[in-house]
Amino acid sequence: MTATPQDIQSRDNPLVKELRALAQDNTAYRQRGRVWLDGDHLCRALLARGQRPSIAVFSASGWPRADAELVAAAPRVVRLPDAVMASVSGLESPPAMGFVADLPDVAGLLPDAPTVVLDRLQDAGNVGSVLRSAAAFGFTQVAALKGTAALWSPKVLRAGMGAHFALRLVEGLVPEALSSLSVPLLVTSSHQGDWLHQATLPWPCAWVMGHEGQGVGEALMARASRFVRIAQPGGEESLNVAAAAAICLHASAAGRFKDACD
Repeated sequence: MTATPQDIQSRDNPLVKELRALAQDNTAYRQRGRVWLDGDHLCRALLARGQRPSIAVFSASGWPRADAELVAAAPRVVRLPDAVMASVSGLESPPAMGFVADLPDVAGLLPDAPTVVLDRLQDAGNVGSVLRSAAAFGFTQVAALKGTAALWSPKVLRAGMGAHFALRLVEGLVPEALSSLSVPLLVTSSHQGDWLHQATLPWPCAWVMGHEGQGVGEALMARASRFVRIAQPGGEESLNVAAAAAICLHASAAGRFKDACD
């Protein structure tokens, strides 16, 4: 049964203020326990993973053409004037709709899950891209150390393109917390370790991706089970961390397919 839409007119309505905070403040989700999903793509990605929002929000102009599946997805449906919707969204071109979704209840790391460790990655675009690669290549858990961009921030959510809903995300960790992982820690390096294209990779495992400028920190280097480097015959000194992550995670996925076919 589809909920009857509630019309809210004021920018100062408590819900509108909360939506604005969730859409524009990188860490508001931590206090409020929920996130704002801006636009059709993220909303559909949530539904595709079998999850449901708590609130569906539509602009007045977007309501007449709203998709019935999106309207029916939440127990509460809200309509906002276009100007109020524009004040909520952090985008230059505000979407016609969005969802409010509760954060998943995640307590600690799963010891044997295929994991990607983010060591102080700063750029939201890089973090979102790594999450997309993790989800695409069969990794199910992301462990973010303190200093990494907020995983559920609006920019990371948009860059992740829905990957968040396929992953177990644990953030705010210290290096010692990784001792709970039972899978081997593979650390990327530009100057030491096995060549990736020649390596036989363990599965499951945990790939460690380091800070854009400083690389992997000493605390994680000391915990490494193995160092791996990517051949760069073109002579560049290093790769963008998101590109390096895609190459390494794909190599793990390719190794699994090869083992399955042998």
